Amino acid sequence: MEITIEDFDKVEMRAGTVIAVDINKRARKPAYKVTVDLGEEIGVKTTSAQITDLYTPESLIGKQVICCVNLPSMHIGSVKSEVRILGTETNGTCVLLQPSMPVNNGDKVF
Repeated sequence: MEITIEDFDKVEMRAGTVIAVDINKRARKPAYKVTVDLGEEIGVKTTSAQITDLYTPESLIGKQVICCVNLPSMHIGSVKSEVRILGTETNGTCVLLQPSMPVNNGDKVF
């Protein structure tokens, strides 16, 4: 399904740094509660991410990720998911999208 450039421009994606990771114990499928620093304008946000196959909590701390920041919040298990971390589905698991070099938290993706 094609969308217009105007539709695409409504999706706000930002770079951020993972600052905390815990197990989302009440999620139906294995997931982490991930806390991401998205810079001064957006702030610190939490999300639930099903990325336990390839990533440990320790490996995620300090990792820069790309997040969609303007979707409605939703509860996943006991976690208020305020943003969505972006990744690709590869062989049935999620590989996170990351900047190829360090960027500022909150930088816009376009």
